Amino acid sequence: MKSAVVQLPGLNRDRDMIAALTKISGHAPVTIWQTETEIPDVDLILIPGGFSYGDYLRCGAIAARMPVMQAIRDKADKGVKVLGVCNGFQILVEAGMLPGALMRNSSLKFVCREVKLEVVNNETAFTRAYDKGQIIRSPVAHHDGNYFADEETLAKLEGEGQVVFRYAAGTNPNGSIKDIAGVINAEGNVLGMMPHPENLIEAAHGGTDGRGIFASALEVMAA
Repeated sequence: MKSAVVQLPGLNRDRDMIAALTKISGHAPVTIWQTETEIPDVDLILIPGGFSYGDYLRCGAIAARMPVMQAIRDKADKGVKVLGVCNGFQILVEAGMLPGALMRNSSLKFVCREVKLEVVNNETAFTRAYDKGQIIRSPVAHHDGNYFADEETLAKLEGEGQVVFRYAAGTNPNGSIKDIAGVINAEGNVLGMMPHPENLIEAAHGGTDGRGIFASALEVMAA
């Protein structure tokens, strides 16, 4: 399967994403710059983490209005899978491709540590390599990861299986409502998550817990 990684000023995890995709799929992804209005024929688009445009205004607010995001939205509308991690999640929310909002961490401090995630829904295109209820490890590194949505939206997310990951075992690092760490759109092809699975895919990282997300999305066997 072909994949692409979006590059925006201030993002700093694009090389991590490229390395993860290359290692798991055996093929290097194409890279897409912010001003591009057409995206090659790919099956998966990744929006990595970092601090796009210095996180001015709101995290992801400027990036969400770049030409490339309309091109990504058009691809998503046609069923192409999109994964946004950390700042990528914030960008997807700001672009209106995922519901809710990502606010300042409840501690008002930047958090960088490992957390545990519960796989709430393993029937998505991104989580088929896991078991429902499985607990996996993942690093986090963010200042604005406190997920919030109104009661009506939360009820819809919970009722329709759109909550994909929760922080488990008291490891919620940011105060996210209902411990939500990742949500998917109603169509099931756009996932946003705050933790960084790309940083836990091989033994050199200290584990392979994050590998299944990419293996599932790329439709390759998780090693």
